[in-house]
Amino acid sequence: MVKHIILWQLKDELSDAEKQAAKQGIKEGLEGLAGKIPGLISIKVNINGLASSNADVMLDSTLADEASLKGYAVHPEHVAVAETKVKPFTKTRTCLDFEA
Repeated sequence: MVKHIILWQLKDELSDAEKQAAKQGIKEGLEGLAGKIPGLISIKVNINGLASSNADVMLDSTLADEASLKGYAVHPEHVAVAETKVKPFTKTRTCLDFEA
């Protein structure tokens, strides 16, 4: 199995209300991919970090293998969520992929 962990920071210019809406949209969009992408075993988005956090959103996903991760990255449904729900609202992205 492969773990795919992403941390995002939201854009500074977003208001608190816009940040909350963006976080909810990211969560719903990414978690909505469950059962739609081959090899995607689990997907969870955390949007309730503590004030001590320096990231706003975390994706914690598990895929069957590295080939599944590569397929997930280019899957049209994932790309659509990334382009409409994630990229317009985020300023930084940190990724860690590893064998679990």
